[in-house]
Amino acid sequence: MTEGPDEASAQTAHPAGPAHLAGEAAFAEARAAVAAATARLSAADARREVLAVHEPARRRLGLPRAARMRRVGEVWRLGSLLLDGEGRLYAVGRVVRAEAPVRRSVTANAVAEQRAYRAAAVRGGIPSGATVNFDTAPIRLDGASDGPPADGPVALRDGRVMVRWNPSDPGAWTPLAGYLAERAELLAQPAPGT
Repeated sequence: MTEGPDEASAQTAHPAGPAHLAGEAAFAEARAAVAAATARLSAADARREVLAVHEPARRRLGLPRAARMRRVGEVWRLGSLLLDGEGRLYAVGRVVRAEAPVRRSVTANAVAEQRAYRAAAVRGGIPSGATVNFDTAPIRLDGASDGPPADGPVALRDGRVMVRWNPSDPGAWTPLAGYLAERAELLAQPAPGT
């Protein structure tokens, strides 16, 4: 029996067969969950944090320029993920609270580094006291072969897009759609007194 034109084109378009189609459906569900969370948080005018890029100290035209953070947008913190107003997801990277530099005696390198990042945020024009996220990684939900890596915070597992809600626990996976809905609701309707 020969294949009709529709059957042949379906096999050409989806070489992996049903598994590939299931993955596409899972990514479509994940994109819908991201869109719903974005709409819910926008409607609630939920608290946002700054998304920035750290620009290390360098020389410009022969003059030294101190390290600074360059603001690239605003995001909502949803546990182990960040979500921007355009519906893009990011893996949480490093977080500091912007703080003007003050002279203090520092004994630990880690403390000095943290203070330097805080000061860089203020030098970049971010208001003191703002929460700043940087060194984040974008998460793709288009189902492409270079989409989320299996060891990242979001991955396709058993035909579903899952999120690792606890980065230190390799078994802490939960469906992304439910996770986003729950986290978005908590941020949109915070408990009294928080």
